[in-house]
Amino acid sequence: MEDRYRAKAIEDKWQRIWEENRTFQVTENPGKPKYYVLEMFPYPSGRIHMGHVRVYAIGDVIARFRRMKGYNVLHPMGWDAFGLPAENAAIERGIHPAKWTTENIVYMRDQLKKMGISYDWDREIATCDPEYYRWEQLVFIRMLERGLAYRKRSTVNWCPSCQTVLANEQVEGGRCWRCESEVSKRDIDGWFFKITAYADELLDGCDRLTGWPERVIAMQKNWIGRSEGAEFDLPVVGYPDLKIRVFTTRPDTGFGMTYAVLAPEHPLVDQLVTEPSEQAEVERFRAEVLKQSEQERVAEDRPKHGLRLSARVINPFSGREIPLFIADYVLMIYGTGAIMAVPGEDQRDWDFAKTHELDIIETVNRPAEWSGEAFTGDGIKINSGFLNGLTVAGAKRRAIDWLVERGLGEARVNYRLRDWGISRQRYWGAPIPVIYCNACGMVPEREENLPVVLPHDVQISGKGGSPLTTHAAFVSAACPRCGGPARRETDTMDTFVESSWYFLRYCSPRFEGGIVERDAAVYWMPVDQYIGGIEHAVLHLLYARFYTKVLRDLGLVKVDEPFNALLSQGMVVKDGAKMSKSKGNVVSDDVIRDKYGADTGRLFELFAGPPEKDLEWSDQGVEGAYRFLTRLWRFTFQHREALIAARSDFSPNDLPGDLRNLYRLIHRTIKKVTEDIESRFHFNTAIAAIMELLNALSASVQDESKREIGTPVIKAGLETIITMLYPFVPHIASELWESLDHRGGLDAVTWPQYSEAALEEEQLLIVVQVNGKVRGKITVSADVDQTRIESEALQDQKVRSFLDGKKVQKVIHVPRRLVNIVVEG
Repeated sequence: MEDRYRAKAIEDKWQRIWEENRTFQVTENPGKPKYYVLEMFPYPSGRIHMGHVRVYAIGDVIARFRRMKGYNVLHPMGWDAFGLPAENAAIERGIHPAKWTTENIVYMRDQLKKMGISYDWDREIATCDPEYYRWEQLVFIRMLERGLAYRKRSTVNWCPSCQTVLANEQVEGGRCWRCESEVSKRDIDGWFFKITAYADELLDGCDRLTGWPERVIAMQKNWIGRSEGAEFDLPVVGYPDLKIRVFTTRPDTGFGMTYAVLAPEHPLVDQLVTEPSEQAEVERFRAEVLKQSEQERVAEDRPKHGLRLSARVINPFSGREIPLFIADYVLMIYGTGAIMAVPGEDQRDWDFAKTHELDIIETVNRPAEWSGEAFTGDGIKINSGFLNGLTVAGAKRRAIDWLVERGLGEARVNYRLRDWGISRQRYWGAPIPVIYCNACGMVPEREENLPVVLPHDVQISGKGGSPLTTHAAFVSAACPRCGGPARRETDTMDTFVESSWYFLRYCSPRFEGGIVERDAAVYWMPVDQYIGGIEHAVLHLLYARFYTKVLRDLGLVKVDEPFNALLSQGMVVKDGAKMSKSKGNVVSDDVIRDKYGADTGRLFELFAGPPEKDLEWSDQGVEGAYRFLTRLWRFTFQHREALIAARSDFSPNDLPGDLRNLYRLIHRTIKKVTEDIESRFHFNTAIAAIMELLNALSASVQDESKREIGTPVIKAGLETIITMLYPFVPHIASELWESLDHRGGLDAVTWPQYSEAALEEEQLLIVVQVNGKVRGKITVSADVDQTRIESEALQDQKVRSFLDGKKVQKVIHVPRRLVNIVVEG
């Protein structure tokens, strides 16, 4: 008997077999249904820890399960290799981003292989490879030709000490994360993708994403933020030619506008504020606002801060002069950067009005029971001049007509969504294929000159902006149009661009004729199951949807949406916080694998809870997973010889009652595990059902009187367990399968099928209630009719004692479960 479970030796063996046999390499096969399963590819940041393992284990269960179900499964892996962390590492450690990234990829690839994830490594990609980003450079040129890529000035975070642009995450408390200098705002030219041109299609498409979590759909809809309403002008008192444009979804509340607010960064502020002391106040206020992120400024649970200006504006509905403020909760990037404030019907405005002792006018009649503050419901208009007596909906239409008739405004559909700024004033990214010529202006690079390769011979200090700006060989270029001297664009692309189409490149990663080979894309796309964290619910997923639609319109792909279904897995939590290097609470995958084996780590993370929920790390839980695998190992080898000798062909009808029940449990377990994986991704309950079946097998072998006749059933049960565990713990399952004298690996075995006939009970245990209280139980044949069951329930001796002298009013029958006898009194 091989009584010891030697995880490392087993895992090394099967990983070698899978690699030598190219088990998971796949090609298009029109004769088989395809299934494309994909986890969001990782940033090669150094080491995989157990917080990362969960997503890869989930994807592997789905991939292996679908392969056993007869699908042609594409399960690829690659690296989101550009980005700021590599540049930061270069500054902190004195190592080039390319070297740091490559070394990390080598280590992380080895970790994933040791976890036994069934990737097709022939399709591996890294987004920092020029043969990858050359195609997004080509797409950029195509988008530029169609007006979907354009250049404009925008506001960025600027560190005056480092002389460089900072990402939002590099600004901490209004200061540079590196040198702690106070950060300012600066307007610079940058490149944008016109995602707003697809706003309606992106919004409408949300309703067709039936395989996505409702929470993610809601977040996408909110980010796009389609709003119907009106835009109109507020005249500025004392400035005949100056007006402030506002947008509102509630033009019916115009008579309740008691103040207006500008974003602190609104360009009109500097025109309106000319007195030195007020200018100083405004600058101090702006400096405080700069310390907040955009998310903090608009958070509903944070106090709203404002500064009253000396300027005043006119409410065009009432003709009244009203105060004008700048406030942190109004952002220039939303709407027009200015709002009309109606505290009677907006809670945020109510809170602000109370703080600043401003008038509050109710413009909607409240219900009699109303005792709140701002009222956002429907009702009849009051205190609203020509709108009085109308409903809210009717008043909205009338208010817009009134503004249009007088040339004061217009109906407008606005979007919260803003065009995607893709420029990054940093080094480690894909170069933007644009050249600036004094004679010809801005000119795209010639397609035959792509890729524009990022040079590696640079010095990175973190100061003075991107090193590309001082790299003479890179900057100097010939104009593609006139051939004259020109300079190359030194901005690089946002890394979200690379992750917006990588799933397409997996379809044909070595194709040299374009972004994707058309027939391969037609076969594999869309991705059937996408898996990744909820933190990517908006930007990555929205950008990927947009980019796919652009590629469709460029004639490069045929799909409208990239991902049929989405699973957003929860975090792995340890010591009350998300497992991460920054928190110092990581558990190394290497440590777990060396001590227990990869299968144990996988099993724990799949068993500890449903995938969409956060998972609390537990050392005891890992021990428990290891004990279960050890127990399965010992059970198999303890009975191995008898199981190998046992025949596999037996008739369930010849089995005694308890073995027939065990046979039934085998098929029930197959049904449950299949449905839990296929329909619900409830891997934890699937594993629990398998554990219960092993318990039943263990109990059955203890009965020596039935051991000979029962061994074939136990063999069927154990082989079912091993087969169904294969997607979860593929190494030990493969080894145990082979130990039972099976030739060929489990990767070639089909998923077990359950028999509907085997699920049927021969006898039913029926609970009998009297007036809803359990008074007895009866056992009946499974094929008896309702009348017979009710008759036996009424005749049961225990039940009759509760019926004596009472009139039966009715009998309620729940098929196959219970009878409830309703009596008087």
